[in-house]
Amino acid sequence: MRILVCGGAGYIGSHTVKELLREGFDPAVLDNFTAGRSELLVGGEVIRADLRNRDALRDAMRSGRFEAVLHFASLIQVGESYLQPLRYYSHNLSTSLNLLEAMIESGVKKMIFSSSAAVYGNPETTPISESHPLNPSNPYGWSKLVVEKILQDCSRVHGLKFISLRYFNAAGADPEGRLGEMHDPESHLIPNILLSLLGRRQAFELYGTDFPTPDGTAIRDYVHVTDLAAAHVLALRRLLQGSESDFINLGTNRGHSVLEVIRAVEDITGRKVVYQAGPRRQGDVPSLLASKEKAEQLLGWRPRHSSLEEIVETAWKWHSRMPAGGGAPR
Repeated sequence: MRILVCGGAGYIGSHTVKELLREGFDPAVLDNFTAGRSELLVGGEVIRADLRNRDALRDAMRSGRFEAVLHFASLIQVGESYLQPLRYYSHNLSTSLNLLEAMIESGVKKMIFSSSAAVYGNPETTPISESHPLNPSNPYGWSKLVVEKILQDCSRVHGLKFISLRYFNAAGADPEGRLGEMHDPESHLIPNILLSLLGRRQAFELYGTDFPTPDGTAIRDYVHVTDLAAAHVLALRRLLQGSESDFINLGTNRGHSVLEVIRAVEDITGRKVVYQAGPRRQGDVPSLLASKEKAEQLLGWRPRHSSLEEIVETAWKWHSRMPAGGGAPR
């Protein structure tokens, strides 16, 4: 079964392509490779195109005979979205609109959308369920929420069926060592800590030590990227079986503070993490924890790799094998 994976050469997209291949699907990766990396391609057809190019997108959609689309392609850095809000709104909305228009024109009516816990903003209750009020605290989160609203309208008018997966903190690397994070610049916590240990970053900067949490540092719900990939395939199967559109959190309902992550890194690597304490970043909330009940009940999803220890171990193996100048792991 042919599946179009937009942004399939990125971090989560590439892991999901690997899972699709393992589960017998026929994925085609559409990527413009500005953020995606050829080193993360593991199989399937590759379509080098930009979602902002309507003609190229329509040609790909018409010729592909796809049953469904997985949409990972977006700008993702929360801090950057504060500094460049117009870029984030323009890119994340226009690419999604173009993709949806091409899908509807071609009769492709099923999408898995890569959303984010950022749509919730500062939590009023925790763990956060899908019924929690939606009040993003940064332009990145707002761009994801607006796309979700567009999906609902397309469902109502055009018969589109979608599942929007709201990730909490994706982390870790492929346990088999084939895939991992290759962001440039890198904005995620765990790889930045590890890269500082490898001498590829300056001393790690800890943003905020005055949060209302037990140790003063922000608490996040970390989900192994392989578990996220498995959830995408489960959600896809649910759509293909005729389910209605839905919104589903992907998290573990277990939180770890930044200092707890640092201690776990030190335990696993045997190295001391040197860090500099800095102020909070704008838009950072003290704690984000997911309710995972809906994902368990509707998808049968059970995270198998999302202990903090396995997340750090797989990420450390990935980054320690990468050459200092970048490129594929040795």
